[in-house]
Amino acid sequence: MLCLLALQACTAPPLPNLHPTAQETALIPPTLTLAMSDGAHIPLRLYPATTPKPRGIILALHGYGDSRDAWEFAGPTFTSAGFTLAAPDIRGFGQTADRGSWSSTARLVQDTREQVLWLHAHYPDTPIHVMGESMGGAIALLLATTDTPYIRSTILLAPAALNIGQPWESILGGMDVLAPHWKLDGSAVPGHRVASDNLKALRRMYFDPLTLHSSTIHPLYGLTLLMQAAYKAAPRARTPLLIIFGGRDQFVLPPFTARLLRKLPPDTRIDELPGAHHLLSRDRRGAAQDAVSWLAAPNRFLPSGGDIAAAAWKATAQTRTFP
Repeated sequence: MLCLLALQACTAPPLPNLHPTAQETALIPPTLTLAMSDGAHIPLRLYPATTPKPRGIILALHGYGDSRDAWEFAGPTFTSAGFTLAAPDIRGFGQTADRGSWSSTARLVQDTREQVLWLHAHYPDTPIHVMGESMGGAIALLLATTDTPYIRSTILLAPAALNIGQPWESILGGMDVLAPHWKLDGSAVPGHRVASDNLKALRRMYFDPLTLHSSTIHPLYGLTLLMQAAYKAAPRARTPLLIIFGGRDQFVLPPFTARLLRKLPPDTRIDELPGAHHLLSRDRRGAAQDAVSWLAAPNRFLPSGGDIAAAAWKATAQTRTFP
């Protein structure tokens, strides 16, 4: 339960100097809007490759409370390497019409499938990859277990694929029935947690008008079901996978990561960044560089050395009690 509340609190870090700049508060319009099969409209921001010919296009899915702007800091690493990022506002977040609400796990996966098909229709000769962070990682993992065509690979950044367990699941389910509109914000989480040590990126996230700083019980319960579905489905992933996680992640805690790693297919590429926090899209420790390297040469050692760190982490994790 605490982990779930902590994920929601990612978007509300305490900031000592509340004097935002115009750049921090900028509302950047979407590049285009996609129509989904049920009539909903999804704003999408493109971060175009700066090379003459794109090497690939990456459907980039943000985390809970975040938006299409999540990739502003990682974007240049991808675009300069020849990868275009296509970043939608996930339904219920960003600038979508039902901002602050929740649809369903099936609908979120279906939205992502339709976005992949749209990308293929408009970029038929460009390889398509899917990348998701936190909640977006759970959606990306679920999509990787389906028969969605055209996906070359999947990148998971600190994916929120976990089972919070009992009694918390039942408690939250009961609260969803009795008080679905009860509002929570970051103050509901005891203690101080660091989502990233990139203060510039955190300030932009905090002041971005697309960021959702609070939530009601119903979306949090929906997030619980999404995370659980992704965790259970993990062994059935069909696409090549790269999972990147931070050694200082205070939101998806090490026991949950260890359990997920045991469920993922054995050929999953595992990358641990020892000093990194949860929001890897905004981290300075090489998550984007590792992702680009893996996309370009999947069998090459990662530039951060995360392969070696991950092997050591797994060996250590096996000696701990992570039920």
